[in-house]
Amino acid sequence: MNVNDDQMSLISQFYPEIYSQMVQEQGVEKPRRKCRRKKRKGEGGTGSEASGKRKLSQEQVNMLEMSFGNEQKLESERKKKIASELQLDPRQVAVWFQNRRARWKSKKLEEECSKLKAEHDFTLVEKRRLENEVLTLKERVCEAEKEIQRLILERGDGFSSINSPSSSFSMELLDPPFLGGFGMEGLENVLNVPQNNYINGLEWVNVYDI
Repeated sequence: MNVNDDQMSLISQFYPEIYSQMVQEQGVEKPRRKCRRKKRKGEGGTGSEASGKRKLSQEQVNMLEMSFGNEQKLESERKKKIASELQLDPRQVAVWFQNRRARWKSKKLEEECSKLKAEHDFTLVEKRRLENEVLTLKERVCEAEKEIQRLILERGDGFSSINSPSSSFSMELLDPPFLGGFGMEGLENVLNVPQNNYINGLEWVNVYDI
């Protein structure tokens, strides 16, 4: 029983035990597996793929930068238009825009961080300035309170000197009895005039020995 190589190959794949037994009985050599040749990179590629991997010229880069400056987003129609104008693969244009947009976002974040850091530093400087100003105001308030206490003490000493015994003694000397020895009783006798009697001017003179 003769078996060709293709049949033996199929038997070896699906029925390895039967194949081993047949080999032992018939002494048939194991069929060699066909090796597929691997394609090298760049071989068999289409023209668009080859052009997609082509290095960009400076003019193309400038045109892409200009397009990116006008609009960061890349729509399908716009992508095709740019690729047609620059003779590039649309996928290469999309990849370039994606990488350029990533760099643009990174730069924007760096600028925002720098701006926030500058504002933070300015806030710290302003905080220190305000703290120093508060300390200066506190010192002024303390000095003002000391001046007020000093003025209160000086006025208190002036009041105490006015209320001293020597001052009261001098005030008594300046206040002699106005009615001599009459006192209050003398004042009543002087002002005691009969209500029902008429006294003419001569009698007033005689009464008071004028």
